[in-house]
Amino acid sequence: MGNTNAVAEKPVAGKLKNKKKAYTGPKKSFKNYIKRYWQLYLLLLLPLVYLLIFKYLPMRYILLAFKEYKLNMPLMQMPWANVKKSVDIFKYFKIAFGNPDFRRALFNTVKLNLFDLVCGFPAPILFALILNELPFKGFKKTVQTIAYMPHFLSWVIIASLSTQLFAPTDGMINSLLAKMGLNTIPFLDDPSHWVVTYVMMGVWQSFGWGSIIYLASIAGINTELYEAASVDGANRFQKMWHITLPGIKPTIVVLLVMNLGYIMGGGFERPFAMKNNLVINVAEVISTFVYKVGIQQLKISLTTAVGLFQSVVGLFFLLGANAISRKLGERGIF
Repeated sequence: MGNTNAVAEKPVAGKLKNKKKAYTGPKKSFKNYIKRYWQLYLLLLLPLVYLLIFKYLPMRYILLAFKEYKLNMPLMQMPWANVKKSVDIFKYFKIAFGNPDFRRALFNTVKLNLFDLVCGFPAPILFALILNELPFKGFKKTVQTIAYMPHFLSWVIIASLSTQLFAPTDGMINSLLAKMGLNTIPFLDDPSHWVVTYVMMGVWQSFGWGSIIYLASIAGINTELYEAASVDGANRFQKMWHITLPGIKPTIVVLLVMNLGYIMGGGFERPFAMKNNLVINVAEVISTFVYKVGIQQLKISLTTAVGLFQSVVGLFFLLGANAISRKLGERGIF
């Protein structure tokens, strides 16, 4: 019996020893992946070169915020910022925060961008929801085209239009109000009215173009959900509230996070084109302050410090908003 068991065990052991591993497909490696999809990486090369040349290489000039700017000296040879020959690399940050014009520009930047966020962010969402409910395709395309057009106008043109419409004496709206025996409205002369005009013009310029992303997101929602809701007796508003809005919620969160990152930013053209001397206290923002002080007065180190502060604070806003969105169960932007 002992010999029989020994003989029986040998073939089994041999089978286990000679058993080959299951085939799991070709071994993946980064080199093989590049060979297979090299066309895609070739297309990606040009944007990467652009980012390297125009975005990353200029970053070395951040050092100007900590140095004394000398027009005739290379960056690395410029002396560090100093006060009475004693090194103080935060000199220009202290000067900036001690400048009342900068503090006013900082406050105006945050205030105007918050108003833009509160009034401008929901506008394209509502517009996309309304367009999605329109039954006539021809009328829908016409409305979309008309709404997109302001996005392609420069702020110089839009500022000229606002002057023609809202000028205090000869503007079209105030002329009509005067002919009707009503009081004129100081859209561009009074600070509070100017802020409202500024925000509304921004909403008008951007809501049509911003709705494109939401319309694309709505198009990706499964139509069977709407059919099932119709069978259950849901009306248009209930479908919008329980299907469309939850379907585009991830897109809304991502765009909200990105917009929060611009709270300290904002473009230069819009405030520069729309401001005037009567409303300078509410119209001066960081971008126009940098232009006035840095370009016109050649205080390069001071405005570099201002720009660095602006970028760092904007980054913290972006990271904070992204962290909150992830804690609430959304993906965020990274």
